Amino acid sequence: MICHRFLLRVAAAVALASTASAQSARWETGGEVAGYGDSDHVWVLSPSARAAVRAGGFDAHASYLVDIVSAASVDIVSTASPRWNEVRHAATVGAGYTPGDFGGSASLAMSVEPDFVSTKVGLSGSAALARKNVSLSLGYWYEHDVAGRSGTPYSVYALRLDRHQVAGSALLVVGRGTTLTPTLDVSFESGRQEKPYRFLPLFSPEVAPLVPVGASIDDVNRERLPGRIAERLPDSRQRVAASLRLAHRFGASTLLLWDRVYGDSWGQLANTADLKWTFELSRRWSLWPHVRYHDQTAVSFWRRAYVGQVGPGQIVAPEYRSGDRELGPLRTLTVGPGVAFDFGSSDPRSLRAALEVEGSSTRFRDALYIDHRWAGFAVASFTARFE
Repeated sequence: MICHRFLLRVAAAVALASTASAQSARWETGGEVAGYGDSDHVWVLSPSARAAVRAGGFDAHASYLVDIVSAASVDIVSTASPRWNEVRHAATVGAGYTPGDFGGSASLAMSVEPDFVSTKVGLSGSAALARKNVSLSLGYWYEHDVAGRSGTPYSVYALRLDRHQVAGSALLVVGRGTTLTPTLDVSFESGRQEKPYRFLPLFSPEVAPLVPVGASIDDVNRERLPGRIAERLPDSRQRVAASLRLAHRFGASTLLLWDRVYGDSWGQLANTADLKWTFELSRRWSLWPHVRYHDQTAVSFWRRAYVGQVGPGQIVAPEYRSGDRELGPLRTLTVGPGVAFDFGSSDPRSLRAALEVEGSSTRFRDALYIDHRWAGFAVASFTARFE
């Protein structure tokens, strides 16, 4: 209900702002339905809707999304927990004003789950220089997350996390039909980041080195020490990411290349490379292949099998420990096509329907339970533009 009221207020604000310049207002609205499934028995259905308006130097946008999640992953099964079902509501709103070469904008986002609430606010500014051949932007965002346990009031149990993020980018026109966009993103996080439901097995010093990658649930239960221990992560984390995006327009196609390098104070390093090449087959049809490759190292405290000791009434374990294999070393390859059909009357691009289908393969190089995950993702979308 919070997100529904939030979106109603957003729609009212957008409508009020556009009324002042109704004759020159340009609208865009659309929606999509996305689906995800993987070999770890996680299924997600995500319908969403969005709207945006631009009138003179003013622009505003709003969106609303629902994530319907059903999961019976190996991590859930390993703790003898039942299938996990949850619904997440997320809404965003933003507005900006750019009367000339300089502008500013503000945004607000909310996400609500039965045991999680997130609020994010942001401010950004932009400047167009050198006859618009250089466009600079700088933004700041603050996010506050509260995670709890379903059925337990936040006043009794809550993990709180604050995140400050600063990002700057420059869009450079370097040639006819070619742009380069370098971006630098820095964030500072403080608070509790572990998952309330994640508990880890511990092993004796003699057994831990012998536990293999992808060890089954039965093997882990047979070899582990009695009991389990809650996940515990450092209370602060600093992240830095730098990326470069190249866009080039050919006669009847557009090539997008993007690469991002990442590092943080937990010792994790990562690189992501992305390619998308859109071919205009006709005035109305376009087709594109998409390829993404991601490779990362583990955080410094990552262990496949954590060593612990169990004594009378106590468990001794490493100060920091995690069962989140996304913090371990992994590689992911994502490949898939997309197709779009523009079917507006006078302007074909005023109405668009698109379909994207992708598959990914992830190799977990140092984790329990699974060493590989297959996943599929599909999204069908519709966009309408009008004045």
